Amino acid sequence: MTYTGEERGGAGRDGPWWWERRREAVLDVGLGVVSAAECALEGVQFAREAGLPVAVGVLFGLVVGATLVLRRRWPIAVVLVGIAVTPAAMGFLLSVVALYTLASSEVPRRITATLASLSMSATFVVMYLRTREGAADEPTLVISLSVFVAVALTVPPVLFGLYIGARRRLMESLQERADSLERELSLLADRAEERAEWARTEERTRIAREMHDVVAHRVSLMVVHAAALQAVAAKDPVKAARNAVLVGDMGRQALTELREMLGVLRAEAPKPAAVAVAAPAGSFEDGPSLAELEALVGQSRAAGMVVELDVRGAGAAVAAGAGAGYPAEVEQTAYRVVQEALTNCHKHAPGARVVVRLAHRDGEVAMQVENGPCDGKAAEPGLPSGGNGLVGMRERVLGLGGVFVSGPTDDGGFKVSAVLPCGSRA
Repeated sequence: MTYTGEERGGAGRDGPWWWERRREAVLDVGLGVVSAAECALEGVQFAREAGLPVAVGVLFGLVVGATLVLRRRWPIAVVLVGIAVTPAAMGFLLSVVALYTLASSEVPRRITATLASLSMSATFVVMYLRTREGAADEPTLVISLSVFVAVALTVPPVLFGLYIGARRRLMESLQERADSLERELSLLADRAEERAEWARTEERTRIAREMHDVVAHRVSLMVVHAAALQAVAAKDPVKAARNAVLVGDMGRQALTELREMLGVLRAEAPKPAAVAVAAPAGSFEDGPSLAELEALVGQSRAAGMVVELDVRGAGAAVAAGAGAGYPAEVEQTAYRVVQEALTNCHKHAPGARVVVRLAHRDGEVAMQVENGPCDGKAAEPGLPSGGNGLVGMRERVLGLGGVFVSGPTDDGGFKVSAVLPCGSRA
């Protein structure tokens, strides 16, 4: 079974049998009717020459001409029928259309060339034999006329069919490329949307983490000071007043940090998805740094916690308020880890002794916050816990390629450790 280039499966198919479209079926049936009528008329002369009844010649012509309807389904067979009836001097339309269809189809070119050569040879022989009797004294004219007719009935339809077939294949190739490009663009759009959604999720997570760290630490200290204020209000008005001042300071600091954070969010223009993906962690330039670590520890001491700060390494000047010269994201992450760990100590280990260790090494900075067991004397502050503190610290550290470890100690306390890569100092 041989298919032409016009026969393609697709969603737009609406023709019967082997036709792709109804108009193709109408065209082929119309050509079949015209070809059958032509062959029927030529069958009359064929019947007289062969000594057959005219009805037989007409019927034979009708059958031969009607085979043109099958040109799209079996083009080779239709061409062979046209070659076979060439000696009967019938089927000119059949031969021309069949050769065109064969040349425009997906049939191998060697088959097309062979059948076209056979058709041309048959036409030349029949034309030569029929014209030789009337012009026996002009053999050159007979040969020239025979060659001209053979070429005229064979070469143009074959060349036109080759052109149409090549054009059809080119259009199909372009259509396939367009469809492929459309699919690729759709895939790229989907991936861009996924990246944008991932960036939005990362940004929401970062903002939630910042809000949690700022609010949780400040409010925890405020609750601790408020509890102390309630306990000493009647006994020691001076200490109560001092605690009230500390509570006010903590509240103002929390509000200031929240305003700064919200101001950054309002000021930043929306970023393209590609930029958001490249830097999902946001801006670190306005965040806290290791230079503020002493003040952070001092706030916890003011709240009644016994905190020891131990800074080692080349960056020991941080303890005195000097910067370590690390990238901003490293300093902010280290600060937030210590801050959240101290907040957890206020929540879960009231009255426990806390040690904050900071070590500066080549290419990394390590921090550890360890608290001992509760002394049992300090009252529980009753601070709520959302369970996001350790998760947020881990996300921060792992996001910079660091190592995070947390868990209980052998003496009943708790320890949080983190190591952040930071490269060489500025």
